[in-house]
Amino acid sequence: MIDLNADLGEGFGRWTLTDDDALLSVVTSANVACGFHAGDPSVMRRVCDLAAERGVRIGAQVSYRDLAGFGRRAMDVPAEELAAEVAYQIGALRVFAEAAGARVAYVKPHGALYNRTVHDAEQARAVVAGVRLAGGALPVLGLPGSLLLTAAADAGLTGVPEAFADRAYTARGTLVPRREAGSVVTDEDAVVRRAVAFAVEGSVEAVDGTVVAVAARSLCVHGDTPNAARIAARVRDALEGSGVGIGAFA
Repeated sequence: MIDLNADLGEGFGRWTLTDDDALLSVVTSANVACGFHAGDPSVMRRVCDLAAERGVRIGAQVSYRDLAGFGRRAMDVPAEELAAEVAYQIGALRVFAEAAGARVAYVKPHGALYNRTVHDAEQARAVVAGVRLAGGALPVLGLPGSLLLTAAADAGLTGVPEAFADRAYTARGTLVPRREAGSVVTDEDAVVRRAVAFAVEGSVEAVDGTVVAVAARSLCVHGDTPNAARIAARVRDALEGSGVGIGAFA
């Protein structure tokens, strides 16, 4: 059994990026942008309404405050300030989730914050503190072996390890930085093969050719890649064809 998640609601005003309608027909969990790297109140409300209608779990995709850089620029935010900003984003999304008859079911950092919490204990603890501040023992999505999952466990939260079908991995099991060539896997057949390998074999081939063990409970297919909805549908079909059950973790 594995969960399929995608980053959704990554629009702002008249600017759109993700095909939310199509992806919500495939995934089981929706990482909804909460206004700091993308998303605005109208976008957040619409995605929550659609997710609730289709039985897709709603997750808060929290980020550094970086609309101009899409949350992908490195920032040094004091721990207390970051915790407050994480709680603020969760609270904003909760309004729209509950208005739709659903709830915020988990939290996932985005972009630079996600990668920072792999190795930065202070920032990882700050994210978890923000989750606790927002109320409720929400599960936290993160990279296997990351300090974020360690911090979540230390705080009594459930840490959910995830894998990325469309991102390149280093031999250490971390994601290849987006600034490097080949960091995003764009070949659809390769994405599908990697998704099945994650779910069935618990492994992925790193950029240097080594096979890295990756134990994941959730599989992410990015919503901002070309043909994302078609790729996600192919991934789901391939997983089910391999005997893998698809279901939300939250």
